[in-house]
Amino acid sequence: MLTHLEKISRMALDLLFPPKCVACGREEGYICNTCSLTLSYTKPPVCPVCILPLEGKRRCDCRYWTSLDGLSSPFVFKGVIREAVIQLKYHNLRAIAPLLAGYMHKYLKEKPFVPDMIIAVPLHKSRLRQRGYNQSELLTKQLGKLTGILPNNSLRRTRKAQSQVEAGNIKLRHINVDMAFTCSDVQIKGKKILLIDDVCTSGATLDSCAGALKAAGASGVRGLTLAREV
Repeated sequence: MLTHLEKISRMALDLLFPPKCVACGREEGYICNTCSLTLSYTKPPVCPVCILPLEGKRRCDCRYWTSLDGLSSPFVFKGVIREAVIQLKYHNLRAIAPLLAGYMHKYLKEKPFVPDMIIAVPLHKSRLRQRGYNQSELLTKQLGKLTGILPNNSLRRTRKAQSQVEAGNIKLRHINVDMAFTCSDVQIKGKKILLIDDVCTSGATLDSCAGALKAAGASGVRGLTLAREV
């Protein structure tokens, strides 16, 4: 929940700079009522583990996972949600994070998994300096406010890897991020972790993070992303 001061600041900014829909440009919020009707939700039949639609010819990504226990994603990565992620991730539209986290929270409430901790997929420090913020941390912070679960920031990226978008097929993506993360927090031991990211493409990054968390003693790790690329 927003504090009273945050609400006043948000209202003042909205008066000075009315939020425009990321898809159509209307001054009706970052996703207007009309465009919200076009959101592409993940719908059955999907793989219960990796949320990949079962009607296509592509085999499930989770066959390559070694540590990630499952994935939840409310949206397919296309259309309005794709544009929202692009604006958040590459165009500094940090103000959209509460809206997107709200979608994730609503979806999470319908799932049986109740985590002990929520953790963002970290960026390498060089990429964090370049971008100025980690979009996954922004989503995690907002989810923490909505769920009452304090985010844990002990997961670290120790090796800079090639962008997963450029890494190639799923096998190369797993190699690209293998052993790229570490966690040494003793508070992780025995805990159920919800790992937060903006988009899941193959799950390679999430799986590598889950490996580091389980090596630190986590009893279970599931992923929650805003969107799933299919």
